[in-house]
Amino acid sequence: MEFKVTLSTEEIVRGLKHYRRIAKQDVLRAPETPNPDVFRVHAEARREVYARLAETAETDGPEAVVATALELYQNLPFVTGTSEDAYPEVKGQENALENFFLMIGLDPKVRREARKARKPIE
Repeated sequence: MEFKVTLSTEEIVRGLKHYRRIAKQDVLRAPETPNPDVFRVHAEARREVYARLAETAETDGPEAVVATALELYQNLPFVTGTSEDAYPEVKGQENALENFFLMIGLDPKVRREARKARKPIE
């Protein structure tokens, strides 16, 4: 897949840290939600993805972090259409990766191609 990264490593890491702080706040407010366990798992999954991507960006640079994110996204099971509280970890990872793609301005066509490669949950 062809993609162009216009953000620097520092900009990517800064954005990921911001997203990670939001996910941390969501973990802390999970007990106040109607379904605390699902909300917490979703937020923790997002935090883990952001941390992994930030680490990749710092060690390997912008192109490598985008390639890693696309690979992670393609390897996620496709869970769209399942009940709202089903598969919170997968949905949290998916949400984090899609937020990352928006942050870096990834061409929607590239994301759609990666999404098509995903297999349905079994």
